[in-house]
Amino acid sequence: MSRIRGPRLANRPDRRHRLDVRRRPCSASPDGRRGYGAGVDFDALRRHPDLEAPGLTAADAADRLILDESASALAEVASRPGSVVVIDDAYGALALGAIEAGASGVRVHQDPVTGERALAGNAGRLGIAADERPTSLPLDPGLVADARVVLMRLPRALDRLDEVAELVARHAGPGVRVFAGGRVKHMSLAMNDVLARWFARVDVTHARQKSRVLVATGPRPDAIASATHWPRAARDEELGLAVVAHGGVFAGTTVDIGTRFLLGVLGDAVTDAATAVDLACGSGVVAAWLARERPGLVVRASDRSAAAAASAPLTAAANGVADRVEVARADGLEHLPDASERLVVLNPPFHSDAAVHTGIATHLFAEAARVLAPGGELWCVWNSHLRYRPLLERLVGPTRQVARNPKFTVTASVRRAPTRPSWTRDSGDMP
Repeated sequence: MSRIRGPRLANRPDRRHRLDVRRRPCSASPDGRRGYGAGVDFDALRRHPDLEAPGLTAADAADRLILDESASALAEVASRPGSVVVIDDAYGALALGAIEAGASGVRVHQDPVTGERALAGNAGRLGIAADERPTSLPLDPGLVADARVVLMRLPRALDRLDEVAELVARHAGPGVRVFAGGRVKHMSLAMNDVLARWFARVDVTHARQKSRVLVATGPRPDAIASATHWPRAARDEELGLAVVAHGGVFAGTTVDIGTRFLLGVLGDAVTDAATAVDLACGSGVVAAWLARERPGLVVRASDRSAAAAASAPLTAAANGVADRVEVARADGLEHLPDASERLVVLNPPFHSDAAVHTGIATHLFAEAARVLAPGGELWCVWNSHLRYRPLLERLVGPTRQVARNPKFTVTASVRRAPTRPSWTRDSGDMP
């Protein structure tokens, strides 16, 4: 991954707009130490209800650096409630750090619903009073209206960064300062370019503990005058589907190759089902395809991502099936009752943030098993090297291979009927 080089960006001869990118000295915390944020006990923070496992943390050096770099800006607006906005804060480190630094009326947007719940849990764990806790809001103009300081983790998807940067540039206060940080290994020069599309100046801090912060100021009047860029839409001619997506949704307005492979065989899945579930629906491609191919079928789509849950209804509407696609932002299938469905379709993610981990797939398989009625089927596509079949057999039931190519496997798992105990209290056989 390329490292960020301020002078290289500043001196590019082919840029349409001059980008002012400058190095900033690395800030220290108020007590003179480096890497301690704004006094938050980061070790007390948890990821729950998101995946928790060794090596997966609720806060890291990038969170500390963002808080340190923004310390002066936060102090300047401490007397002005509602001046601080936090975006894409994983589990609350930034929002809670801002509050510890004196900010009040903090507004926050986190894409996963599990992140919102983790933030609420961590606020309680730190003893922050209910009326002082951050307010979670959708990613819309109301989130950033009149904001003076924006703290955010840099998303890995450039289109997510573009959507957020546009929103802030258009609707925050004219003097807004954006502190966007991340781990150096996940950052690229292209992130500077995205911010420079919307802001006149981008400062780059020195790295600390393998983390870095970009500081954007001065919303560009010429960019703000242009038409809004989000959400975006495209048509997949091979499938005959329109795809609409907000920034950061998996595969954006394209159809990823795993989903495309799954759709090639999905026509044989529980053909007499009256309803179906598109679990971890992303932009809603599978839901829209099922509803189009099976007139009368009602599809219940869900995703923990706010961007996905906002995109899927738009994809359904673009394909004329909005009346038969229901979309929920949910952790798994928490909104559906046990044993209520005959068909669940899933293309499971295998990353937790930047880490590859099977825990997310395990959780989704278990949710599908809970919601499936006996004899119902989970149709799943997965990267063949992950070898999910034994896990599917254990959590759902007998699993057969439907299709396989050099990269992907499609399986169908039949929900086994609940087993009855081999003894009863009246049989005299109780162990």
